[in-house]
Amino acid sequence: MEEVEFKKLHDPYLLQSKMTNQDHTLPRGVWVPGPVIVGAGPSGLAAAACLKNHGVPSVILEQANCIASLWQFKTYDRLRLHLPKQFCQLPLMPFPLDFPTYPTKEQFLAYLESYAQNFDLKPVFNATVVTAEFDGRCGFWRVKTEVTEYVCRWLIVATGENAVEVVPRLEGMNEFNGPILHTSSYKSGEGFEHKSVLVVGCGNSGMEVCLDLCNYNAFPSLVVRDTVFACVATRDVWGINFWTVNVVAQMVPVQIVDQLLLFVSRFMLGDTSRIGLNRPKLGPTRAKTHFWENTRIGRRHACKDQNRRYKEIKRLECNLVEFVDGRKEKFDAIILATGYRSNVPTWLKDVNLFSENDGFPMKKFPEGWKGEHGLYAVGFTKRGLLGTSFDALKVAEDIAGQWNSREKPELLHGGKTNIDT
Repeated sequence: MEEVEFKKLHDPYLLQSKMTNQDHTLPRGVWVPGPVIVGAGPSGLAAAACLKNHGVPSVILEQANCIASLWQFKTYDRLRLHLPKQFCQLPLMPFPLDFPTYPTKEQFLAYLESYAQNFDLKPVFNATVVTAEFDGRCGFWRVKTEVTEYVCRWLIVATGENAVEVVPRLEGMNEFNGPILHTSSYKSGEGFEHKSVLVVGCGNSGMEVCLDLCNYNAFPSLVVRDTVFACVATRDVWGINFWTVNVVAQMVPVQIVDQLLLFVSRFMLGDTSRIGLNRPKLGPTRAKTHFWENTRIGRRHACKDQNRRYKEIKRLECNLVEFVDGRKEKFDAIILATGYRSNVPTWLKDVNLFSENDGFPMKKFPEGWKGEHGLYAVGFTKRGLLGTSFDALKVAEDIAGQWNSREKPELLHGGKTNIDT
């Protein structure tokens, strides 16, 4: 049993300046009276703001050097919020009235910066969490970064659904002459003019990248692992946002809603199966929906050449791509729109809340926000920022109830506690 010194954090953010200045006199351990939040994206900021609204302090640990690093560094220029702003605002602070219905990437980042300033949220940057584990002997969480160990009663996981890029291993990647990049590195179609570009992945990002490439006079092709079954819809239905119609229509049975929306989508888009986009049996409200921001442009280029939709890649060589059906085509570049995954299983030692397979809560929404021993999840609902707000409010309310009903665990400044290392 080793005696370990801990400093009480009267100001939870005093470490930020020390870490920035590379001060090597950091305490071996830091006691945090309130929760430790891992991640300074929208989920982490929302959780911290809701906690502060209840009078509960917290410490946010962020591996990057800024808030919302995914939005800052790994998104393309044309990105906008896919849902109307009223469904994407964080708790306690709406978007500015002069923002458009679908804020741009820059506007959303400005909103997040204002959000952090408004609630005086100051994450500890460059603090990568290496491991987090509940110590049953002392009854606290031990959250270790590369420099410091934080000890706390509550741990909030807010690293998000899109923490790590998913990059498939393709045979012959080293032999391909052109660039191969993940959408996290794609900014715009500039530089791809008049080039043949293969986009791997037909989710929202893959389709939007294809549209962006078309707008820059590139020639995109789409890799589809199998037949696409997708609910494709215009972003607006006769001037009303598709998602708004969907939410309002929840007052009637979901089967009726789906039939109505499918009828409207077919009326506006026609039969999308002609270009390989077959509608699933489930309607838009029960299946993932792809939104076409510009129907005319999207359909024109999609229908231009039906042979520009390919099945899975078999191998790459020089400037050729061979597909599993035997076809070979020349391409100048490849963009991997293969998505992201959670990184929670790599650092969180827990078997109760999160699945080790995909890093998501094992309980489905709306039950996946709370685990055992003071462990919480924010932003893993697969429902975008609307789900994030739901989680943040629930988590803050739950912790505040414990914070106000029990004696706060305190350590004297410079005091010592017996906790195994």
